[in-house]
Amino acid sequence: MPPTLHWPAIALRLIVTLLAGSLLGFDRSRNGHPAGLRTTLLVTLAASVAMIQMDLLLPTSGKAWNSFVVMDVMRLPLGILTGVGFIGAGAIVRRGDIVLGVTTAATLWFGTVVGLCIGGGQVILGSVAAAIGYGVLTVLRWLEGRLELFQPATLTLVTAQGSLTPASLRQQLETAHFRIRAISVEYAEQRQHICCEVRWPSTHGAASLPPLLDHLRQTPGLVSLNWRAVSTGAK
Repeated sequence: MPPTLHWPAIALRLIVTLLAGSLLGFDRSRNGHPAGLRTTLLVTLAASVAMIQMDLLLPTSGKAWNSFVVMDVMRLPLGILTGVGFIGAGAIVRRGDIVLGVTTAATLWFGTVVGLCIGGGQVILGSVAAAIGYGVLTVLRWLEGRLELFQPATLTLVTAQGSLTPASLRQQLETAHFRIRAISVEYAEQRQHICCEVRWPSTHGAASLPPLLDHLRQTPGLVSLNWRAVSTGAK
């Protein structure tokens, strides 16, 4: 790193930062996330400018003890990373069992690191990191959409006593490749309430219900059936 930072080098870092931040933010905006292109770009640019400022202060080190520049300038990027944590926390939303915005928060944090790299003079490292990050956001989303994932769900059945035993229900769930976490049974007023905590095989983000539910609806003596699945597709 040269001891003196000139404006051509500063301009190069800012231009590459704009390109890298736009690449990462484009994916967030295209998929309708609140922290989209402008937010990601501003976070990346702020990190880059902070590192440029740090580089500009480095040559002033070694001055007299009473000079204002006698400071640990490396604390500046560390403070930036800490501050972005608050922005990322604001992007995460929890709605019941569903957690949204985790990937967006991670993108903001990653964009900050990319900005720190580019602003600090590691232009190639920051550019390659931005390209890899964009690939993770796009290519892996496509791959996740084709993987069979086990999503958590709760199945509640109310039937007449004796029409469906917990053992019979467990066998049907296992035949349909469900992973059973817990089964509880309550008896009241000649009825039985069976509650099952399961993980069911589903294509990522699929809106369709498992075919087993149609079969269970034909159970003799069935009073009600309630299915509550937790979607893990929203990020």
